Amino acid sequence: MTRDAEATRRRLLEAARDEFAAYGIAGSRVDRIAAAARSNKAQIYHYFGSKDGLFDAVFDAMCRETVDAVPIDAGNLPEYAGRLFDSYQQRPWVQRIATWYRLERAGTGDLNRMVLASNEAKVRAVADAQAKGILPRRFPADVLLGLVIHLSGFWSSHVPEFDALVDRETTADRRQVVVDAVAALLS
Repeated sequence: MTRDAEATRRRLLEAARDEFAAYGIAGSRVDRIAAAARSNKAQIYHYFGSKDGLFDAVFDAMCRETVDAVPIDAGNLPEYAGRLFDSYQQRPWVQRIATWYRLERAGTGDLNRMVLASNEAKVRAVADAQAKGILPRRFPADVLLGLVIHLSGFWSSHVPEFDALVDRETTADRRQVVVDAVAALLS
């Protein structure tokens, strides 16, 4: 039977995504990833070079999926934030992996070029909308984009003790809070 290299690679990325989301880079184990992918550790090193290389591939794929699935609409930042919120709900590992990335990769100097380029394009879109009078200039474009992105992840960044205090049971209610908060930011 012929081996499907691309299928093996996809299984490894999916298993690694789940492992990294649960344990971070340092806590993840390649033997668990290989077992979950129905593969072996040698394949991880063959395709990705190292555990760090595998994390980079997972992070890059996750970011590309998000950028492709949720393009910015600088003319409607509240809805953009709502769509980001939807994306985080559909893919709960995104916020966890991003948190591990910040915790374990911050200060290394190794910035993801695709994420940098995407953020630069988004900041330009916001700045252009500000220049055209579509968006307020209260905050610089980069700060405004950061606030919108952070508000979109508001619900996935809390400790369970805070969530226990909040009376927003449905996903739709939580999404509406995000959309309304960004709208208020822009008013």
